[in-house]
Amino acid sequence: MSAVWHPFTQHATEPVPPRIVETDGAYLETSDGRRLLDGISSWWVVTHGHRQAEIVEAIKDATGRMDQVIFAGLTHAPGEELAEALVGMAPKGLTRVFYSDSGSTAVEVALKMALGYWRHEGDGRHRIAVIEDSYHGDTIGTMSVGERGVFNAAYDPLMFAVDKLPFPTGDGAATLAAFEELAASGKMAALILEPLVLGAGGMRIYPAAVLAGLRAICDRHDVLLIADEVMTGWGRTGRLWACDHAGIAPDILCTSKGLTGGVVPLAATLASDRIFQAHYSTDRRRTFYHSSSYTANPIACAAALAQVRLWQQSPMQARLESLSAMQAARLARFAGDPRFHNLRQCGTIAAMDLQVGDAGYLAETGPRMRAHFLENGVLLRPLGNTVYVLPPYCVTDEDLDLAWGAVASFEA
Repeated sequence: MSAVWHPFTQHATEPVPPRIVETDGAYLETSDGRRLLDGISSWWVVTHGHRQAEIVEAIKDATGRMDQVIFAGLTHAPGEELAEALVGMAPKGLTRVFYSDSGSTAVEVALKMALGYWRHEGDGRHRIAVIEDSYHGDTIGTMSVGERGVFNAAYDPLMFAVDKLPFPTGDGAATLAAFEELAASGKMAALILEPLVLGAGGMRIYPAAVLAGLRAICDRHDVLLIADEVMTGWGRTGRLWACDHAGIAPDILCTSKGLTGGVVPLAATLASDRIFQAHYSTDRRRTFYHSSSYTANPIACAAALAQVRLWQQSPMQARLESLSAMQAARLARFAGDPRFHNLRQCGTIAAMDLQVGDAGYLAETGPRMRAHFLENGVLLRPLGNTVYVLPPYCVTDEDLDLAWGAVASFEA
């Protein structure tokens, strides 16, 4: 038996996982010679494709000059250049970049920035508003602002209370009204949300107009808006940032996953100048006391810079629109299929729900679907009875036919 304890894996019931020996483009190769289409971008991180040449070369070049360098009291060119590039690409008003190493830590940083801001401003605000079914990570703070349930029930004594908004349905009027009431109390420090698409919560999608409405309420009542773009960023929703669809800028934005093209870990939390200035003081007690040992790792920053150059120099918007159309055409084929319902899409993300009695994350159909897909040469990880395809941008029509064909051949 392997000594490895795998994430989100119940070893008592799961089969021995395939061993991957090579990755290339949209595919993974197993030790027994099979090729698996990576239909979920290896947990939503791989953007252009596995081992994207420019990013790999940037990493090779960086390792010839530097390895890890402490970022407290020192700096380096990859970290400085990447920060400038991210500020230039981000929604307007985000002027400061704080590095960490994962989506969870990026969100933890955001929460601490928001609470630190209000403390240093001398305001007693401390409440955080969230949207039901959200997922923001697996550290204590991120679990606290995520949906409570099977993911985190064992750790409930450690988590802090939040104010929950209903998931936006229809025009989102109920969500907006609920937030208006909370925001008007004067106690709300921040609203954190996944813009447009709730990932682990079941690929639930809501309109850009609701996101714009929530931003407007934040403006009226001076509530900080934190956009968790860890999954939605780097083109997944059809634009560079999901916030771009609504034409809004958050006060704090979290990015990771696709930041390096999915090659190595890195995260960044971008903040507006007002957040930074609240911590800027000759009083050292107002220092932002947070760090990760590998903050701004130069090799990871070099990979992210290569990703930025690809985004700036390649016709990425055209590619996103093409892939979105490819996904839409295949999703449409299931419109009359009685096995599935709630067909939905946002940019390159397409999802639908299997008509079964045991819905939800622990639905027994989930592991059965996963096994069926692997047998048919496709890596997909249903969220309970929700099946979705979120591929690398290099996929072809034939690749998508393989993925959706595996879905079509599943017998509930």
